[in-house]
Amino acid sequence: MKSFVINPPVFYGSIILIGLFLAVGVVIPGQAGALFGAMQASILGAFGWFYLLSVGIFLVSVLLLCFGRFGQLKLGPDDSVPDFRFVSWIAMLFAAGMGIGLMFYAVGEPMTHFMAPPTAEPRSVAAMREAMTVTFFHWGIHAWAIYAVVGLSLAYFGYRYNLPLTIRSGLYPLLKSRIDGPIGHAVDIFAIVGTMFGIATSLGVGVSQINAGLNHLLGVPIGVAVQLPLIAVVTAMATVSVVTGLDKGVRILSETNLIVAILLMIFVLVIGPTSQLFRDFVQNLGLYFDTLVLRTFNIYAYEPTPWVDAWTLFYWAWWISWSPFVGMFIARISRGRTVREFVVAVLFIPAGFTFFWMTVFGNTAMFIDTGIANGALGAAIENDVSVGLFRFFEYLPLPAITSTLVVLLVSIFFITSADSGALVVDSIAAGGETKTTTGQRVFWCVMEGFVAGCLLLAGGLTALQSATVASALPFAVIMLGLVVSLYLGMREDFAQRDAHHGNNVPAAQPASGQTWQRRLALILSTATEADARRFIDTHVRPALHQVAQELTSRGRHAQVVDEADGAVVLRSPAEDVRDFVYGVTPTKQRVASFTPLRAGEPEFRFEARTYFSSGNRGYDVMGMSRDQLISDVLAQFERYLHLVHSPDFQLVHSAPEHPSGI
Repeated sequence: MKSFVINPPVFYGSIILIGLFLAVGVVIPGQAGALFGAMQASILGAFGWFYLLSVGIFLVSVLLLCFGRFGQLKLGPDDSVPDFRFVSWIAMLFAAGMGIGLMFYAVGEPMTHFMAPPTAEPRSVAAMREAMTVTFFHWGIHAWAIYAVVGLSLAYFGYRYNLPLTIRSGLYPLLKSRIDGPIGHAVDIFAIVGTMFGIATSLGVGVSQINAGLNHLLGVPIGVAVQLPLIAVVTAMATVSVVTGLDKGVRILSETNLIVAILLMIFVLVIGPTSQLFRDFVQNLGLYFDTLVLRTFNIYAYEPTPWVDAWTLFYWAWWISWSPFVGMFIARISRGRTVREFVVAVLFIPAGFTFFWMTVFGNTAMFIDTGIANGALGAAIENDVSVGLFRFFEYLPLPAITSTLVVLLVSIFFITSADSGALVVDSIAAGGETKTTTGQRVFWCVMEGFVAGCLLLAGGLTALQSATVASALPFAVIMLGLVVSLYLGMREDFAQRDAHHGNNVPAAQPASGQTWQRRLALILSTATEADARRFIDTHVRPALHQVAQELTSRGRHAQVVDEADGAVVLRSPAEDVRDFVYGVTPTKQRVASFTPLRAGEPEFRFEARTYFSSGNRGYDVMGMSRDQLISDVLAQFERYLHLVHSPDFQLVHSAPEHPSGI
């Protein structure tokens, strides 16, 4: 039986922190709601400016990384290609922008701001404009800039340097080897705690809307007595998904859910004031961009208002706590993309869809409320925002069908969020390992439901929001560190390129020594994965061991380590510069189009491909003898020494490569 795969300090530290927070609700359940509310007010009063400033820095930073020269760097080695076709990748990013929050707030947020805007006269035309501008601001590119920082860090350091997919890896240029110590453990602990409370908040929002829908359709009472069993049922369904490995089924369900949600939006667009909505959308975009800079830094310092705490600052904290989850998802699907492709797509594609979604539902709701509803819709939402979407559909055809669809959509989003969130948290708690035991994933899935249930008992959505605000504060500091680390890591990559082009560095081409007939045969071959792994085991590993032994005997420590997926790597640690790395990994490549294939032969072949600490382009070494491989390692080592002794290189290489990664 497979044993648990955990990083003990991170796993147990996270459980203890989560437990301490939940203990407040257990020990003093009567006072917990007031205590959590006071804690939230205290944190936002003292650090609200910090949340606002941090998110502004995140947005500016990712735009600078995107449109500067760093934008051409790849999330992976220089010769890596995207794992997914562009259209498929865009579709998955599109899906990442859809979830429980958009269902809950589609009508509720614009209508709430319309009824009580920050500065305009309530229920006026100015209030309409401000309601949509503020809604766009909360759900726009700022939110996705937060996700982009975490996703870019995970993808860049994970795929270009082969570091574990954990938050601590993104801080290596700052912390160096200390990421494997207490500081690194603390970083991952805060990531888990923040993610757990962020997911719990989403689950609390989701279950409140499901409860409101069941009340609307079946007369089920609204309250914790109903919401707790709902959390238990949905958590159980997510657990079944984890236990049975119904990944394909869940994926199909998620894709179907997305299609149904889009159809629901199209239904409202067609039935509602269609031409007016398109006009509204264009003006909403104009108003959003016109006020973007001011709202980014507007904390209402001269006219303090609780509105900014209840909305903008809470949202920023929620997105920050949610960022490891979304960031991990977008990182996993973005290998091989350039930094520029990544940032442009992540910032603007999901946000663009969200803007149109909010326009269709928000502007239609205000159109209804100022028309046939005569204020009744706004009054219902003012009393309970969770009923907003269901009250909204009462004024459109087929309300029973559309309301039932909303309950189903939210339930499925609930299940997939709990399932996927458990996988992300489990991976961080296991030190970046993605192949863990079923028991571990079940544990975190159940923990999500347990945390959401406890906080609902302790103080409802107020307790959930307070936990999110509190857990996001330390992680915001970590994210600022990720921004600095990304800059240092990318600057280092360009320093290696500049040093190579300006200092007559040896080219270090592969030393094959093969006859041209043999090389042509290898190029046109269709080697299998087994062939590539066998070559690595019988030729590459022994050659690397020989070089490592010789380097060590001459006072330069070196070791050979087996990596994931059959890769083997020679590493020689260095002080104040990136380590020397020579790795070989089995890699799948499509065969040349003119290669003669016999019936049944695969269209792909496998190579034994090199990789280095710089992420520079590798090459196939299949067919080399042991001596030829040793010669190639020495050629790369000579090139490495030329680079690290370059004055330009030394000036910027304050961040060495992680000893356990490329």
